[in-house]
Amino acid sequence: MIISSKHSGKKLALLALLLLLFTVSGAFHALSKAAAAETTNSAKKIDDQRLLGHWLRPDGGYVLELKEIGKDGALKAAYFNPRPINVARAELSRKDGKLTIFIELRDINYPGSKYNLQYDPETDRLIGTYFQAIQRQTFDVEFTRAK
Repeated sequence: MIISSKHSGKKLALLALLLLLFTVSGAFHALSKAAAAETTNSAKKIDDQRLLGHWLRPDGGYVLELKEIGKDGALKAAYFNPRPINVARAELSRKDGKLTIFIELRDINYPGSKYNLQYDPETDRLIGTYFQAIQRQTFDVEFTRAK
């Protein structure tokens, strides 16, 4: 069978177009994969040690002191209102590309009150919620770095 050069040229052009589309598609896939990895790595780039120090909750003068971060996510923390309140559990983790802090208080008038906070590197704040166990209410809260 003889294929005319007219049809052969169209087939070559179509083949070239398909090859180009596959190449561009692969490049976009690689770029989106790289962007997703960069988002994940951006949280890893934030040095956990940046969180250490005293944090003040401006709406009441409550102070959260983050003292030490263990490799397993264990966190040594203290809480003051203005006297010390027992911190039963404190953990640091990475969720959805963000540093997340969980604090559970167990003391008189604090029977399981909890903070769930995320570090915002843009504003250098801890932002999240506080569950007040006695009232069974959750409040939006933030902590700013004490100077």
